[in-house]
Amino acid sequence: MTAQHQSPLARFTGDANPYGGGDPYADHRSADFPFTQYANLADRQLGAGVIAANDEFFAQRENLLLPERAEFDPEHFGHKGKIMDGWETRRRRGASAEHPWPTADDHDWALVRLGAPGVVRGIVIDTAHFRGNYPQAVSVEGASVPGSPSPEELLADDVKWTTFVPRTAVGGHAANGFAVDVEQRITHLRVNQHPDGGIARLRVYGEVVPDPQWLSVLGTFDVVALENGGQVEDASNLFYSPATNTIQPGRSRKMDDGWETRRRRDQGHDWIRYQLVARSEIRAIEIDTAYLKGNSAGWASVSVRDGVDGEWIEVLPRTRLQPDTNHRFVLAGPSVGTHARVDIFPDGGISRLRLFGSLTEEGAARLAARHQELGG
Repeated sequence: MTAQHQSPLARFTGDANPYGGGDPYADHRSADFPFTQYANLADRQLGAGVIAANDEFFAQRENLLLPERAEFDPEHFGHKGKIMDGWETRRRRGASAEHPWPTADDHDWALVRLGAPGVVRGIVIDTAHFRGNYPQAVSVEGASVPGSPSPEELLADDVKWTTFVPRTAVGGHAANGFAVDVEQRITHLRVNQHPDGGIARLRVYGEVVPDPQWLSVLGTFDVVALENGGQVEDASNLFYSPATNTIQPGRSRKMDDGWETRRRRDQGHDWIRYQLVARSEIRAIEIDTAYLKGNSAGWASVSVRDGVDGEWIEVLPRTRLQPDTNHRFVLAGPSVGTHARVDIFPDGGISRLRLFGSLTEEGAARLAARHQELGG
């Protein structure tokens, strides 16, 4: 296994105080981690899943990837004991009365399939509400395995696992963040807790690295979609919801599943800037305002530029939008670019942006080269 350098981040160790009533998050320990600007590759909406765990006696493994923050009900007990909103294993024991303690190698594990293969930039292991029953330490490994492997295939001896987070002490009731510096395309993670305990949520931040062969077979596809390798570079305002929502799979399911800005009291406007999967020819555009009824953008325009220093060229002029509606636009001719920007006037939001097109020869070549370089 290959270990990596970790940037210095806030570290939390030791127990939290027992729950004393009131807001359970009042004493939750957290920090602003720089890698959270990237997309969560372990998002269920992208297709991520916890496909196996060696133990989930007190709380099931699937809780790890729930999108909302963990909740705590002090009165919620079941026939096995306290019911927690996370993944919690039973207490490990030693081999005999003379040695009742678990060994240094004893640990529990869960296998996580990322929603989209990619390069991991940071991991958050949140032990929210696990105050005296969190793991003493955690470690995380990553692997790149093609296809749809079973748990047994992932645990086979011939699978190469790379250490992303070496065994590290963590704190209870805390968001424990780890920067990752491994330039490798990853499809699965193995999350270990030493020797046992509970983890509330797992977030895996990184950049999607799509399969060039798959995109080539598709031909025309959404060249800004998160699952295809598109990403948000910046946005003017993130008051109500993240801009990355606009390139998530599927249609929005509720109002906060899109992008909504605060109300402007000036003569400006809001915008999102995107990086496409690679240099592409865009032929059609969709702008969806699903579930944004009294707060959708009034108008929108779309511009494209070719290269980071290219000039922005408007491909969709400022156009009136309707609330809770999917708008479709066929361009008069293909527009070539590497980046796109949607401007909304004056404020409000959109739920999804789709840019349909195909890779240029140069774009396809660069994508294939990066895929190979990252071990795909």
